[in-house]
Amino acid sequence: MSLLFSSLKLGACQLSNRIIIAPMCQYSAHNGQATHWHTAHWSQLLHSGAGALILEATAVSPQGRISHLDLGLWDDDCQQALAQSLSIARAHSDMPILIQLAHAGRKASAYTPWQKQGARAADDLHGWQVESCSAQAYNEDFQTPTELTQQQITLLIDQFVMAAKRSQALGLNGIELHAAHGYLIHQFLSPLSNSRTDQYGGNFTNRCRFLIEIFTAIRAAVGEKFTLGVRVSATDWVDGGWDLVQTEQLAVNLAQLGCDFIHVSTGGLSPAQHIPAAPGFQVPFAQAIKAKVAIPVIAVGLITEPQQAEDIINAQQADAIGLARAIIYQPHWPWHAAKQLGAKIAIPNQYLRCVPNEIKQQ
Repeated sequence: MSLLFSSLKLGACQLSNRIIIAPMCQYSAHNGQATHWHTAHWSQLLHSGAGALILEATAVSPQGRISHLDLGLWDDDCQQALAQSLSIARAHSDMPILIQLAHAGRKASAYTPWQKQGARAADDLHGWQVESCSAQAYNEDFQTPTELTQQQITLLIDQFVMAAKRSQALGLNGIELHAAHGYLIHQFLSPLSNSRTDQYGGNFTNRCRFLIEIFTAIRAAVGEKFTLGVRVSATDWVDGGWDLVQTEQLAVNLAQLGCDFIHVSTGGLSPAQHIPAAPGFQVPFAQAIKAKVAIPVIAVGLITEPQQAEDIINAQQADAIGLARAIIYQPHWPWHAAKQLGAKIAIPNQYLRCVPNEIKQQ
């Protein structure tokens, strides 16, 4: 029996298999609101055969967007547009859907990837003044952020909570907090970007405080039966930065607070990073964290082949596999994986005639 196609629970969320579609920014929103592109994009992913879909990084405030075309969930208009897109996209799918809540911090006000690298100026038509834990720019192509005051930090935590409540009201299955890839929560975590001298800076406990306060406030707001996990960058790939040892301790702390899963990535905080990218290069970080916690751990990063994914689960290096670019390139990746691994998978009735009989789930 294929373990990749065995069931898995993320908190109260039941998955039919261990293939999870990781968040992928589409840069296609209007004033934070989902558009027809999102409807079409999600419809395709929701018929892929994966176990769950995590919606792209969704900003909790206008200032928290990576670009002016990012998805948001800070007001009724954003919530209504998201509800409309989701109602169509999931009309014929029962795949669990989670949403990644995020704030870009000093990496906000950016150009879209197909335009150019770097950020727009604060006075640009589609730009704004960015904010972070400290007044340190990502690099010379990005703005120098204003340092958040304690009052502003409290407001940001409230904005995360409000977005979480909206997520629950939308009928989603859970939330993933984005604490990775050099965005705001990660900026607080790393000593490379956090030079604060108050209770949110300095030692490990202080640098983790912002994330812990967001997590505990959301958990209190949505209750124990709503899935809540965290995506982390397990290392900055820079000496003296955030690293695996700190990530392991953070994972332990989060698990004790009722975290339902840890989604393990790396990098994104510093332009000085040196990433040895290769197939499965981030899996050892997931394996190390899995050894420290009893909650599910998701591995991601250049996992493209079915047997590769199966081997990771079999070796207990992770509990689930996150796919992003691979499932865009091959929208029914799970169908092909089921055939290769001798597993069965649910297929929409309308598509039954185009797939081999041996993978059809009765």
